[in-house]
Amino acid sequence: MAALATTASAQTRYTTVVIDPGHGGFDRGGIPGQRVPEKIMTLDVSLRLKPLLEKAGYRVVMTRNTDVFVPLGTRVAIANSYPNAIFVCVHFNSATRSGANGIETYFYSTESAPLAASIHSSIVGGAPFENRGVRRRGYFVLRRTTIPAVLLECGFLTNPAEAQYAQTDAYRQKLAQEIARGILNRPALAARTSYTNRSSRVDVGLQPFLDQRFVRESGTKHRRHRTSTKKKSSSTPKKKVSSEEQ
Repeated sequence: MAALATTASAQTRYTTVVIDPGHGGFDRGGIPGQRVPEKIMTLDVSLRLKPLLEKAGYRVVMTRNTDVFVPLGTRVAIANSYPNAIFVCVHFNSATRSGANGIETYFYSTESAPLAASIHSSIVGGAPFENRGVRRRGYFVLRRTTIPAVLLECGFLTNPAEAQYAQTDAYRQKLAQEIARGILNRPALAARTSYTNRSSRVDVGLQPFLDQRFVRESGTKHRRHRTSTKKKSSSTPKKKVSSEEQ
């Protein structure tokens, strides 16, 4: 990891990283009956990521560093209180179909696309899992932040092979290293414009890209507090029910 020892100030004006371990406390993450608790996996990876970024010269702020529940609004408020920061939300995926697999990365604002592409490329380059691509989606913590923000899905905990990897210290450390590498290697972040959250002209490099801002998936994860209504079924795997999208 010697290559990660580059100073943050030499990279960009962004000198702080807000790390957001998904879920926590009563919000276990995942789907009902899921054996591996997502909230524990996300916290572990995030705690491993923190010293790597600090060693590289970044100031690191954690939205939580223990197994507690932090409301989405509080997570966003923490992120927005650091104007010279980037926001990295760490998650693992899940689905009712055990064969669902792979790694995907989400962003919303156009200025966040280079960060999403860089981290995603680094993770998939270091993980033996399918590349599900970079996706644009209006998750609460992405659309409400005023700084570059990404949400990482580091594999499916409902997939036996990926869950086995996730439960090893070595793999969680590898994930943290690749996330740190992606942050440090990212291209210059795009300037914010009046079209930041509307333009579809985004560059995610060589990564597969899907613009899902206006997609309403049935049974998608991140939906604990919204009243459920009947929707048409999606062609994508049904994912976990949780609290990230409101």
